Order: sequence, then C-alpha cells, then structure tokens
Amino acid sequence: MYAIFENGSKQYKANVGDLVKVEKLDVAVGATVTFPVILTADEKGIQVGKEVENVKVTCEVVSQGKEKKIIVFKYKAKKNVRKKQGHRQPYTQVKVTAIGAPAKKTAKKTVEEKAE
Repeated sequence: MYAIFENGSKQYKANVGDLVKVEKLDVAVGATVTFPVILTADEKGIQVGKEVENVKVTCEVVSQGKEKKIIVFKYKAKKNVRKKQGHRQPYTQVKVTAIGAPAKKTAKKTVEEKAE
C-alpha cells in the first residue's frame, strides 16, 4: 500500500517505512507529524476524494538538514554582467510509520450505559 500526501504545495509518494525529505518543518527531531492524504492505492484499488477524507500519513522526524549546494550563475553576453550565487535548500527528513485513519478516541460512557 502506498499513499500520496501533501505538505505545503508539494506532493510526496510514501510507503510505510520509507524515508522522505519534505519541506522544512519547525518540529524537533523525534516528534511525530501527520499529513493529509490525497490518494491511496493497494490491492483493492485506488481511492481518492471523499474516500480518503479521514486518512492521514503519520511520520516521525528523523533529521533536519540542507541539500547539496547548487550554483546559480546569471550572465549577459557582451555586457560584462555576471552574477554568481549559491543556494542550499533546507529539508526535514521523516520516516513514514503508518498510513490510515487516525485512531478513534474512546467516547465516555453515557448515563444510560452506566445505569445498566
């Protein structure tokens, strides 16, 4: 089973146990985060829309870091214009621990159930 989940304006494919690099999140290492699911697929088929409305991807934060440096070089021919700039995109690496509906909270017993 795999799921496509969303974080910010980007979408990621995940299986249980996968390590995924997502946009930087302001959470501590070891914390648990959940993401809304857009699509799930398994042996039963593909589910989207209202079928996956309550499904979440639960992840554990493994590390925070920066990607490899890229060089941005702008050049205008015959104008003696050159601009060199570097960039390192920050990311949060998460490990997918579960895909599914969140656990339902146990409701308190009503007065009628207590009387019985």
